[in-house]
Amino acid sequence: MSNDFLAHPTAVIDEGCTIGKDTRIWHFSHLMRDSVIGEKCNIGQNVVISPGVILGNNVKVQNNVSIYTGVICEDDVFLGPSMVFTNITNPRSAIIRRDQYVTTIVRRGASIGANATIVCGHEIGEFALIGAGAVITKDVKPFALVIGNPGRQTGWVSEYGHKLTFDSEGVAICPESGQKYRLSSERVTRIF
Repeated sequence: MSNDFLAHPTAVIDEGCTIGKDTRIWHFSHLMRDSVIGEKCNIGQNVVISPGVILGNNVKVQNNVSIYTGVICEDDVFLGPSMVFTNITNPRSAIIRRDQYVTTIVRRGASIGANATIVCGHEIGEFALIGAGAVITKDVKPFALVIGNPGRQTGWVSEYGHKLTFDSEGVAICPESGQKYRLSSERVTRIF
């Protein structure tokens, strides 16, 4: 483990972790063995990162987040305060199922709001936006806006996180970036 990252003295970092350059790890967080943290990540206070978790570069993890074994977050993912991932579909206290962890993938640029729960075994698509408190029980398409419990898609968002309004030709423009998007066959792609 290199020393080109910042860790608060109260943070616990187990042997075998890989932590990228310019990453910051704040108060009372625990990175367990064999977790892989990319460059320029920010790990907030009281975060638990379980063994084998993989975070890409520039991942922002807000306070009180639990990231359990089986979770993979690609670059530029945002994890809001107190959100949580699960990793077993049928947990029981008296039955050990460590060999049954289910993989969850959060694709590049996706954001997950405060207090959201991501039920294991699903993929959150690129640049998707999961609203605060949402419970995700199925895969989420790229650029999808999902809210509620259970989570339901209510629209589409740009890479900048703005809701997209598509014209009669299926084209929308992000009001902040000016990027153009096309909606076709229930899929959004950036075209400019």
